Amino acid sequence: MTRLRVIFLGLLLLLGGNATLVAQDRPERPGRGAPPAAAQQAASPGAGVLRLLPPDAVSDKQIVLASGPLAYTATAGTLALYDQSGEQSAAVFYTAYVAKDRPAGTRPLTFVFNGGPGAASAYLHFGLVGPRILPLGATGRDFASAKIADNKESWLAFTDLVMIDPVGTGWSRAAKPDGEAAFRGVRADADSIAKVIALYVGKNSRHASPKYLLGESYGGFRAAKVARALQREQSMTVTGIVMVSPMLEGGFQYGPGAYALGAALHLPSYVASELERRNAFSEAAVADAERYAMTDYLVTLAGKPLQGEPARAFYDRIARMTGLPLDVIESSRGFVGDATVKLRGSNGQRLASIYDGRVTSEDPFPESGERRVDPLLDGATRAYGSTMVAYARDELGFKTEMTYSLLAGGRWDWGDGAGRLGASASDDLRVLLSLDPSFRVLVVHGYTDLVTPYGVTRYVLDHMPIGGPDRVQLRVYRGGHMLYMDDVSRRALTDDAKAFYQRG
Repeated sequence: MTRLRVIFLGLLLLLGGNATLVAQDRPERPGRGAPPAAAQQAASPGAGVLRLLPPDAVSDKQIVLASGPLAYTATAGTLALYDQSGEQSAAVFYTAYVAKDRPAGTRPLTFVFNGGPGAASAYLHFGLVGPRILPLGATGRDFASAKIADNKESWLAFTDLVMIDPVGTGWSRAAKPDGEAAFRGVRADADSIAKVIALYVGKNSRHASPKYLLGESYGGFRAAKVARALQREQSMTVTGIVMVSPMLEGGFQYGPGAYALGAALHLPSYVASELERRNAFSEAAVADAERYAMTDYLVTLAGKPLQGEPARAFYDRIARMTGLPLDVIESSRGFVGDATVKLRGSNGQRLASIYDGRVTSEDPFPESGERRVDPLLDGATRAYGSTMVAYARDELGFKTEMTYSLLAGGRWDWGDGAGRLGASASDDLRVLLSLDPSFRVLVVHGYTDLVTPYGVTRYVLDHMPIGGPDRVQLRVYRGGHMLYMDDVSRRALTDDAKAFYQRG
């Protein structure tokens, strides 16, 4: 399996392939202790599977943040979407956190979603912004023993939060069994999320609040599309967007094995990963790799393939810089982005995570060229998924028989003949920056993210003719695709985000 296909399958997980599904307890029924009024509300007015959704669960809570105690209201509920005939087409699950005793009219309101396409919001919810967090230990891989705890660095300190699960993920479902296809496309997805945002704003009288979007991976791409859909369909403006490890340009993202420039933009993340594995990481060393990638490496790949001793010297240098086997580099003619990340050393063959190149495990299938597991993503997905199910039931009171889907597969409509290779959010960002002089963007990446390398984003932003550093910022931290799994990077990101919001 080529790495191009591996990355695509990986992006369909976090950024959907095989779904992770977890069931919940039965909601209260008459005769099982539920008050009559609650029992009458237990069934959703929707048809089919939507009948399994309980009424919204609202509770008052308090957390002690680094800045002191904060009381807030938590809501786990759904918003209904309707088609042009007036029939309900879907119910979208959301979790909202609103600080008490704070001026709602001026307090920022942030809508949060993950990527995939096909991922629910549990990753950002319990990894970064929510009032409760799932610490994964010093290694970021203590999945089995992880216990939910208060998040003293929750973004609730400076913004109210609404976590949104797109249709087909979490407990968000289409009304009809075959109805999800209508939501699985760039334009349809953006329009539906924009409608959900408008519904929440209207229902809770938050029109005056500064509105922000936070998206990870495909969610970063989605954020730009949703902001444009809010302008176009809902007459609503967005103050700013925070993108975590975003996909911005499909051509650079998915084509490193075909394009010299794409390979050059990916190389620094491979080098940073090898430096981390050798405990030799420094920003200066990565900066050297960035210069080499955009000079000698790019020129060599773009030129006629080398032969003889020059070729051997070039391939050997790339192998040493990345830690990849020399024969892999030779067979790909130096295009590292198309190489399978399998490492060979004195301790045997190991498998590196494409979500964080620092993380390796013993390769369970060393005889195969295929990547069948990921040392980081598989465990993290199960940990976040089971945490969301228990948290919603036990702490928020949202009880349903419906299966929880953290990751959902399915065909995605990219909207043009070029498919995912032609997917782009650059034009959307340009228009957003042009139409609203106060609109700003914060983009954050991890050095060792091999799925959405930071070099791609830096190139896109550097060549954007509008914005400037005061309005478009890029921050790179140690860590991978889910850089917030690194506690130091998570705190640094939170500090940068707080400053970003305060400037708004």
